[in-house]
Amino acid sequence: MEISKAKELVEPHLTEARFDHSLRVAETARYLVDLYGGSKEKAELAGILHDYAKYRPLKEMEQQIKAFNLPNDLLDFHSELWHAPIGAILVEEECGLKDEDIKGAIKYHTTGRANMTKLEKIIFLADYIEPGRSFPGIEEVRESAKTNLEHACWLAVRNTIQYLIRKNAKIYPDTFHAYNDLSSHINGGNE
Repeated sequence: MEISKAKELVEPHLTEARFDHSLRVAETARYLVDLYGGSKEKAELAGILHDYAKYRPLKEMEQQIKAFNLPNDLLDFHSELWHAPIGAILVEEECGLKDEDIKGAIKYHTTGRANMTKLEKIIFLADYIEPGRSFPGIEEVRESAKTNLEHACWLAVRNTIQYLIRKNAKIYPDTFHAYNDLSSHINGGNE
């Protein structure tokens, strides 16, 4: 899929601010690929498309979770998580994108998971650190992203878990699995 076509497909589904965010995620993903390798085209496409389903009606997303045989436990967690796995399916169904790497990066961009691929890490991190974001702890993650992809992802997951705990919110299991997996990698398997 051409980058221009991806932009054309996603823009009507997003607010102007969210579309701008998606463009910044794509740009940040390309920057991370420059540092850590990988396909710039896949990273840019995943960045543009990652929030494709963000503003679908909640009832529609509930139905799609069931219809697409996604894990039913998604319904037990905040609806903010739903758009990622649904989006990974809809970019194929509605846009014709069949690339499994890109769909995986879209699917896990909110929760992360154990054994993330490099592209999944890049999109997860790009979504977290893109220049329009501003919240406590982000500068430490941005600095780490310049030198260590896994450590930066670990910091982002750690910050997310701490934030959700402070809010007394549920934490999706994939996020814990991502934290534990990244902890093993950055600690040399000793933790």
